[in-house]
Formats: sequence, C-alpha cells, structure tokens
Amino acid sequence: MIMPEDLRAAVAALAGGAGLGAIRDHHRNVSDGYRNGLPSSRLINGKDAIAAYLLARMPATYAAVRTALQALQDNAPGLAPQSALDIGCGPGTALFATLNAFPTLTSAIGLDHNSGFLDAARQIAADMPTPHATTHFSKGDLLRLPHDAVADLVLASYALVELTEQQAEAAVSALWRVTHQALVLVEPGSRPGFARLAIARRKLLEAGAVILAPCTHQQACPMIAPDWCHFSVRLPRSRAHLTVKSASVPFEDEKFSYLVAARQGAPLAAERIIAPVQHGKAGHHLRICTDGRIDEKVIRPRDADFRAAKKWDWGEAI
Repeated sequence: MIMPEDLRAAVAALAGGAGLGAIRDHHRNVSDGYRNGLPSSRLINGKDAIAAYLLARMPATYAAVRTALQALQDNAPGLAPQSALDIGCGPGTALFATLNAFPTLTSAIGLDHNSGFLDAARQIAADMPTPHATTHFSKGDLLRLPHDAVADLVLASYALVELTEQQAEAAVSALWRVTHQALVLVEPGSRPGFARLAIARRKLLEAGAVILAPCTHQQACPMIAPDWCHFSVRLPRSRAHLTVKSASVPFEDEKFSYLVAARQGAPLAAERIIAPVQHGKAGHHLRICTDGRIDEKVIRPRDADFRAAKKWDWGEAI
C-alpha cells in the first residue's frame, strides 16, 4: 500500500523547492484547521501549503485508498475498468492509486475546485507518465458534477466529511449516477467520517447498489454510536515526512473508513474483523461484523483454525 517509487520521486521533486521549516509550519496550521472542522479549500493554498500536504498527507491517503481498492479487487476479481473518475481529487492521490491498481484503465480524470491541487496533480502526472492511460485534471467538485462526467470506476476520498449531511446525501446520489461499474469512498477514520459513509451506504442500498466492502452483508448497519466502523493501515515515513510532522516514530498508522459499492456482484460470504485482534495462548479474541450484526468471538486452542488465526488482523475478512 506504499506509494510506488516513481510517484514518490515525482512528489519529492515537486515539494523539494520549499524549505522544510516553512512546510512544517504550514502542516501544523493545516492539521489544526482540520481538527477544527475547516475545509481544505480554506487551509491549503499556496506553494508551501501544497508541499506540506504532499509530504505529510499524500502517503497516508494513498495507503488508505489503495487498501480500499484492494478490497474491491478481492471481492470483484473480474473487474476490469477502462475509465476512472476521481472527484475532489486533490493532487491526484486516489487517481494515482487507481492507475497502480488497475492496468486496464485507458483514461483517468480528476476533478477538484483547488487550482493549486490541480497544478500539482498535472505536474506529478507529467513526471510519471502512465503508458496505458491518459490523465486529465480540471475544475469540478462533488456538488457540481459536469453532465458528461461518467466512468466505470468512480472515487471520492476524504471529501464527504467536508459536506453537511444533506449535501452528502445529494453528493452520493450524484456519484452513483455517474458510476458504471463500481464506486469507492474513503473518509477519515473518525466519527464524522463514518457518519458520512453511513449516509452513503443507506442511499446506495436504496438505489439498488451492492455493497462489496467492508460490509459482508446488505442488512442495516449494526454499528451503534458512539462506536464507529474504521480500520488502520501502517506505512513507513520518509525523512522529509518525519521532519514535516516533527515525528520520531518511523511509521504511521492511518485510521480510515471506506465503502465499496458495485452495480453487480454479491457481498463476500465472510466475517469482517472490525477491531484490533487480541492474540494470546489461551485464545484469539475477535470483534466481527457478519450478517447484519456485531459479535464477539474467541478462537481457542482446540479450534481447527487456532493456528491460522494467529495471523488474522483488524480489517480482514475471514
């Protein structure tokens, strides 16, 4: 789930013109703004702010989106999209992850309202061309989709959380309308992020969508507030990443929530682990979501899958 070397090099080249001290200050301001609920349009403008986002947030966003795309591939192994549309694309993070995941793509379009992000996405795409697909980035957002914006695979990442619940409902309906095959939504692993995906899930089921992941069922979501469904992906930090975030730990755990819906298919016949597994010699303690309910399960030494369960982890379908 790590950004490939050509993408990392393109990002480093684009962000390299700014001093890390100034970038660190901008990252701090952006992080404080996000925690206070401010939208990215008010926080990320100017060269240093874009560089801060590229170095501090793009790797984690890429890892979360790539994890969601892997879930789509696992549950729909025959899917071979030819076109992708990333709405609220930022610097193209989700689109680049999608190009990496699906070599069948021949066209990829990113829409965003932030001119700085679009310029960054174009530069990155120019520095790491993908022979199998053409890429194009232009103005647009979730609430004002172009009439001709349609694609086999549609994505929106870390975008619904910036909308009101009413706006999120309208946005999800619009996203599904332009989706030919599958829709992938990724949000922060927070209560507000999950709340937007809960709205999306309800709207998509009403529209006849098949929820492929992380849910393994088409029933009502059994998650009850103040709990929320989210997962985690671990990624290494580069030296610049460490500096910008004033961090000393060489890795980062990105908490995220996601939803994958498709026009056809069926939910995976499995149970999803929805919390960190407590491993021990006396048993492996699991919290699972299955068939519209949440259960606690203990795999004991006498059970046939006790040894296999040693490798089970949060987020897996078993």
